[in-house]
Amino acid sequence: MMNEYDIEAIKQLLSSPKKIAIIPHRNQDGDSMGSTLGLYHFLIQLNHTVTVISPNEFADYLAWMPSSEKVMLFEKDTENCSKVLQASELIFTLDFNALHRTGEQMGSFLEKLEKTFVMIDHHQLPDSYAKFMYSDTKMSSTCEMVYHFIHQLGQEKLINTNVATCLYTGLVTDTGSFRFSSTTSTTHNVAARLIDSGINNAQIHNNLFDTSSYNRLQLLGKALQNMKLMISNKTSYITLSQEELDAYQHEKGDTEGFVNYGLSIDGIDFTAIFIENKAEGIIKISFRSQGAFDVNQFARNYFNGGGHINAAGGKSTDTLEQTVNRFISIVKETKK
Repeated sequence: MMNEYDIEAIKQLLSSPKKIAIIPHRNQDGDSMGSTLGLYHFLIQLNHTVTVISPNEFADYLAWMPSSEKVMLFEKDTENCSKVLQASELIFTLDFNALHRTGEQMGSFLEKLEKTFVMIDHHQLPDSYAKFMYSDTKMSSTCEMVYHFIHQLGQEKLINTNVATCLYTGLVTDTGSFRFSSTTSTTHNVAARLIDSGINNAQIHNNLFDTSSYNRLQLLGKALQNMKLMISNKTSYITLSQEELDAYQHEKGDTEGFVNYGLSIDGIDFTAIFIENKAEGIIKISFRSQGAFDVNQFARNYFNGGGHINAAGGKSTDTLEQTVNRFISIVKETKK
């Protein structure tokens, strides 16, 4: 929970109408989108002027969420987004804990911005840019934290269907549909209360996981064909080149969840996916594990990334082949 001193201070800040901005991390996922829009739908009920500013475009599989069409995009509309941020009296940053996670352009802008920041996040090793920090690595999701934050403010009655729909989205996605070890009895209690708020939980799950394009399924087939096993190291990995992505008309969000297939193999407790992005000049990497193997530390040590013990991300500026060869060498050396 957030400490009582900070909660009281935030209660005072929110007691009169304010201009508020809410920021998720770059390349949004269900938890970042759910937490930002959930908080948005809560704060507008308190008569604040609220703007959600995403660093970049988000994937279509999140575009069904209530008020997603109102989200401003910093990289597409830098001038107007900058004006909104400069005019804001309070800025919430959700589902990240270091300003560079918004990207180089937005991150450098935010670092120079002398505003009151509120951080709500569940990743490890937070930076100290925020005046008010609610950081808890044991939490299943930032959406669960936003629920507790609203509860601590004494405003649980304002969790309407829109707020609950958004927060439930993050609970579902960041817990792997409630199967990851971060899922607690409290997580299930929060989910129950959100369902009691009138959400259509079956439809939310369908929107997130059960609607797919033909090209995406073909791309998944290619990814699975590309999967390699390192049996003696209990490791698997998938590669997707830019050429392969283009062949299946890859769209943002199409590879979401692909990495998890590598953990479904008997005897495998560590997996990775390497996705080439020639436009950005990087290889985007996602890591997943089960049990004690710490992919957060692995990503931090070797691939300029981080996250959680069992789910993390990283990147490489080497070629796809060089990156994968380096990964193989590191795994053979560190995971015997």
